[in-house]
Amino acid sequence: MVAMLPMTQAMAQSSFPCLIDPARVAALLGPLSERFTIEALAECSSTSTLLLERAQQGAVSGSLLVADRQTAGRGRRGRHWLSSPAAGLTFSLLWRFSGALARLSGLSLAVGLAVARALEHSGASGVGLKWPNDILLDGGKVGGILIELESSPGGMLAVIGIGLNLQLPPAGEEEFLHPPAALAQTLSPLPDRHCLLAAVLNELAVVLDRFDQVGFSGLRSAWQAHHAWQQRPVRLLDGGRIQGEGLCLGADDDGALLLQTPAGIERCLSGDLSLRVA
Repeated sequence: MVAMLPMTQAMAQSSFPCLIDPARVAALLGPLSERFTIEALAECSSTSTLLLERAQQGAVSGSLLVADRQTAGRGRRGRHWLSSPAAGLTFSLLWRFSGALARLSGLSLAVGLAVARALEHSGASGVGLKWPNDILLDGGKVGGILIELESSPGGMLAVIGIGLNLQLPPAGEEEFLHPPAALAQTLSPLPDRHCLLAAVLNELAVVLDRFDQVGFSGLRSAWQAHHAWQQRPVRLLDGGRIQGEGLCLGADDDGALLLQTPAGIERCLSGDLSLRVA
């Protein structure tokens, strides 16, 4: 287990420089920095797109791209995730796994758990998780995860895209499927972005190592403890059409959504399904 980073002193210095300094993040990570290769960009179309290209050219596990601005950042189901300095923290991480695709079932849930733990250790309260890839803060969406998988020699590679709201987006700027939330609503002062990124990487290293060893089943109970919609009536939507309704029971050992319906417990695996409170 990697020791948790001391956040309290650094949180008081919220200057939000225009560009993440990789050397500063590495210093905060300490010995763990050897596992990450961090590059900061002032602007790009999408950190995940660039990192996928680099992965195909042999980029090592732990390669990370963080951008102040993404002009074409991707969210789930083709949605856009735009970012700007001070308003958010957006980055993509390449991680290589041994074994076949089936072993990566539930990976987005595991990543969500790591991010939730990092936010809590940074002082945030009211952090929750929603299947399959949303990070909630007092019910609003404070962050999202998009994972793209490809086969590679000896196993699989994952490009893990993460976006976190530090400040709320301007009212009326964009339509949201879920009400947005921001860390500024619960943390004052906000943590410096370097400290926040280091905290997330610290937790990702622990969780991804565990996931590679035992899969999601070894992390399920911790994810369930953060599950915001446990025992709540929900609807499953596909393209706006209701595909199912029932009581949300969280996730199975392989990350499948469990839904209690009059016909019994249903397992839902489709990544195209959207979950809504009924």
